[in-house]
Amino acid sequence: MGYELYLEHILDHYRNPRNYGKLDDATVKHTDTNIPCGDELTYYLKIEDNKISKVGFIGQGCVLSMASASILSEKIKNMEIDEINKLDEEYIYNILGIRPGPARSKCVLLSLKVLKKAVEKLDRV
Repeated sequence: MGYELYLEHILDHYRNPRNYGKLDDATVKHTDTNIPCGDELTYYLKIEDNKISKVGFIGQGCVLSMASASILSEKIKNMEIDEINKLDEEYIYNILGIRPGPARSKCVLLSLKVLKKAVEKLDRV
């Protein structure tokens, strides 16, 4: 995939986010922000049989943060919690197809941060 195709992929997820919206039956949710850029993201996760059966998100922010949230939301459906705990920055960069500079990496990684914090809450639910 050429760089231009990655950019189109990111823009498509920004313009047409997948899984956008709240989940009324969410098992857990978490909200966080990327203050320097003004991004805000909430993930809603429905957990059944130790897997993510449904995911939703709401938020506002730059193209990279919202596209990352949308792409990640597709990838984590039916993923087991143990698999979620193993996700790292490299995973996010790979599914996006780009590695932004230091100033923009917090935008891209906000979705992973919010997801991990939501999963941490499962121990307390």
